[in-house]
Amino acid sequence: MSPRSASVNEELRRRSRERLLQAAVELVGEHGFEATTLGDIADRAGSARGLVSYYFPGKRQLVQSAVHRLMHRTLEEALEREPRTEDGRERLARAIDAILGLARDRPVLMRQHMAGLLQAEGFVQCPEQRRLAELLSDTVARYGAQNVSADYPMLRALLMGAVYAALVPGVPMPVPVLRAELFQRYGLDREMGVPPESEPDPAAGGGDLSRFFATEERPSGS
Repeated sequence: MSPRSASVNEELRRRSRERLLQAAVELVGEHGFEATTLGDIADRAGSARGLVSYYFPGKRQLVQSAVHRLMHRTLEEALEREPRTEDGRERLARAIDAILGLARDRPVLMRQHMAGLLQAEGFVQCPEQRRLAELLSDTVARYGAQNVSADYPMLRALLMGAVYAALVPGVPMPVPVLRAELFQRYGLDREMGVPPESEPDPAAGGGDLSRFFATEERPSGS
């Protein structure tokens, strides 16, 4: 049997990494960060336990990368859904609703993610986080910001603050209230994006996350 080519090996490694990301999101969403072990994640992904450390320095880095993947694919899906639009205000509304929707639909996972960001290592600079930043920066640019390098961090901070406020145990702020505040700040019409009274997307809060962790290669601009 001839040895596998470098491209085949690379594809197998990429698929293994994606299975680990999906398993991490599923298990932390089900059981929380502390109750989920790297062994649990490897078992769910069908991977050897030693393979986890090949891709990630530790559990927190793996989970952050996994949540950033879920966030950027959720945002990507919201921005490109039908009817597709190039209107910057509508795209910003969709972005806000996508991120707030994760706080609403996956509170355990997003609460653990926000707690992880406050640890000493802070943001993990991974491909998933960079893609999320690219999508949000592009959204700010299409909205018409004159200084994207300053306005993107502000949008990121406002979204993080809104997610945190929605998830504080005991005193959570209602997502519709947070949405209204952000929409007012950016001059967006209430009917843009996904208004609170809209019919819920059956897939939005479902348990199947596979579409966010598809193993096929995706163009960087898609």
